[in-house]
Amino acid sequence: MVQRVAVIGAGPSGLTSIKCCLDEMLEPTCFESSNDIGGLWRFKETPEPGKANIYQSVVINSSKEMMSYSDFPPPAELPNNMHHSEVMLYLRLYAQEFQLMQHIRFQTTVVSVRQRADFAVTGQWDVDTESAAGQRETHIFDAVLICSGHYTQPHLPLSDFPGIESFKGRYFHSWEYRNSKGLEGKRVLVIGTGNSGSDIAVDISRVAERVYLSTRRGAWVIGRVGPGGLPGDIVWSSRMQSMIRNLFPNWSTRAVENKLNEAFDHKLYGLKPKHSFWAQIPIVNDDLAGRIISGRVQVKPNVKEFLGTSVVFADGSMINEVDTVIFATGYNYSFPFLPPKIQTKCGYRLRLYKHIFPPSLTRPTLAVVGFIHGFGAVNPLAEMQARWATRVFKGLVELPSEEIMLKEIEKDSEIMHQSYVCSERNPLQVDYLPYMDSLAEKMGVKPNVLKLFLRDPKLALEVFLGPCTPYQYRLSGPGQWTGARQAILTQWQRVTQPFRTRVVPEPESRTACGLRSLAALTGAALLVCLFFYQMLYYFSFNG
Repeated sequence: MVQRVAVIGAGPSGLTSIKCCLDEMLEPTCFESSNDIGGLWRFKETPEPGKANIYQSVVINSSKEMMSYSDFPPPAELPNNMHHSEVMLYLRLYAQEFQLMQHIRFQTTVVSVRQRADFAVTGQWDVDTESAAGQRETHIFDAVLICSGHYTQPHLPLSDFPGIESFKGRYFHSWEYRNSKGLEGKRVLVIGTGNSGSDIAVDISRVAERVYLSTRRGAWVIGRVGPGGLPGDIVWSSRMQSMIRNLFPNWSTRAVENKLNEAFDHKLYGLKPKHSFWAQIPIVNDDLAGRIISGRVQVKPNVKEFLGTSVVFADGSMINEVDTVIFATGYNYSFPFLPPKIQTKCGYRLRLYKHIFPPSLTRPTLAVVGFIHGFGAVNPLAEMQARWATRVFKGLVELPSEEIMLKEIEKDSEIMHQSYVCSERNPLQVDYLPYMDSLAEKMGVKPNVLKLFLRDPKLALEVFLGPCTPYQYRLSGPGQWTGARQAILTQWQRVTQPFRTRVVPEPESRTACGLRSLAALTGAALLVCLFFYQMLYYFSFNG
């Protein structure tokens, strides 16, 4: 019987894994190689090799309600898109609320995880650790949760850039970037248009003479600020919108891309990619277009070669007197402490059932948590994975046979490669809401909107038409939280609270009241129509 669980890493995924263990009455011991919690979100003045790193200006792309844990709403006064220091505050509050710190052994690195000789019977693991003082220990655990992240090994593909050895300036990976200090008045080339590359280009452009942003395939750009100034992800993430997108994928994609091009023409700005919007996680940046239109950032194609201090691009254009090159070229993922046979791949991804369980294990007592990408925050994804994994450990949920899991992995990989732009640097991507719902369904915590509509129409409307916040997965079933309903009904109050630094009084007109009533009636009518449409759709395919 599983009782003692090793949790590797005390970042956001590790913290929620500790809590999920405690919720299932398991005994977690978390090993954290640094001296603090937070993982990626802990800013360090000096980079620490082998550990994740962020730059000084980082602001989270997901809004606070969408990135929160399902039973711990963020304080109302925190800004919607938090600075990394405020993300750390939230994580500390979470750890304090659920008394997680006492289960963490800091400055302890896991160097090996291997099956014990009697694994087929016990499912147990030997976990070798090393302290900061060099002391080694071997521990026996009934199960292991791997939460060590995948932003620790910078990918610096210098061989892909002929002539880089002749470059006379400085070059480094974005992992080393802290702030723009030392780049004042410089000519800087940033290679890579992921979120880090775009953020860094914007950050440097405020002090540099000129910043060039090189991209191989382009990218779609969305802002954190959505309609009416509200957080964009909370406005565009309802169950209704997800259902419409799944029913009308081509129309939905065109609508999104047209909307983005209304903000600025991606083709005109040199950013339009070949892939569709949903095929790859977009750049989230509110300032990039402004820096391009002011000439502070110039978008360039892929680099062809370096010639001293000059750079030649794939279209034949050239820039001269470049001082600094920053490679925002992603990360290599690895789990060096795991046996190689557990790290086999299917395409670019690890061969993991639901991106969590190695299917080859005779006992499902090892799970990977947080190694996931999707159009949504990692915290809720990792929490859902940890909730399911710990229930599997306890024997409360059974996995399919190895044969079935392998078939599902192959099928999922094929669909993923057809739907998304995958690579060694971006090995996997999931459709956020369907993935969350699929795990929730296995645990019996997926919200039933139709039943909610009959029992609690007010809540049902918010669950279906409002943002799909993580609290929805605490309304019923194992791990049910009595505060979930209130958290959902008050989420807009927490969204608007940070804006109330200067309240502008405005008398409400009858017209405004009428419009608000009309909007409410329209929403209710739409819900009823969609209900009947869903029923027709269901019966047409189920006889």
